[in-house]
Amino acid sequence: MKIASFNINGVKARLPRLLEWLDEFSPDVACLQEIKSVDENFPRLEIEEKGWHVETHGQKSFNGVALISKHPIEDIRRGLPALDGGEEKEDEQARYIEATIKGVRVASIYLPNGNPQPGPKFDYKLKWMDRLIAHAEHLLEREMPIVLAGDYNVIPTDEDCHNPAAWVDDALTQPESRAKLRTLWNLGYLDALRQIKPKGEAYTFWDYQRGAWQKDHGIRIDHLLLSPQAADILRDCQVDRQPRGKEQPSDHTPIWVQLDA
Repeated sequence: MKIASFNINGVKARLPRLLEWLDEFSPDVACLQEIKSVDENFPRLEIEEKGWHVETHGQKSFNGVALISKHPIEDIRRGLPALDGGEEKEDEQARYIEATIKGVRVASIYLPNGNPQPGPKFDYKLKWMDRLIAHAEHLLEREMPIVLAGDYNVIPTDEDCHNPAAWVDDALTQPESRAKLRTLWNLGYLDALRQIKPKGEAYTFWDYQRGAWQKDHGIRIDHLLLSPQAADILRDCQVDRQPRGKEQPSDHTPIWVQLDA
């Protein structure tokens, strides 16, 4: 079972590239982020007519996540719950969708960027991560394979970016952001890519400016976190660089995991 995460950066603008990638790469499940579309305007028909199942959690012009699957999508959750005892309401931004697909619990996550920091956007990022941590811990009680896939907007270590000095003041590298990602790992979730490739560059994002793609000046912010049950059946995890080099690409490229499921 092949599960991929792909920040599409606007599904309408990238629809030809998305359809092409679905045909060529043919994942069992594609977790999309930043679809930038309300549910009713998502190009569902173009995708469904190729035999895919589609579920979305959209928002006008910003954010938005989706699940595209060869298999039925069941027991769907849209949005993260409030923290236990918290006064906040359900998250108003469309950043999380989760479902069971072929016996695996899969989430598509678009974590807040948090810039500029310090400030309200960074505070929101950290609070959102607290929600994710609490929910991820609760998910472990299911004792089933779980894949938390998405754009985490966190560069885990300096090794995961071309030029660490250029990111030192960015929300993606702040100690608080990295610490909360480590908290997810400490719950028992494993960074799938680093199980296969413990060291070295494996970028998933290249800015459109300054020839970043051509120079390979990238960063790793798209991650696949696996529960112990998913890690036990991990076969492979790689970055698919090919879509980033095509015409009118997203600034992200897919990362995928293969499970014996």
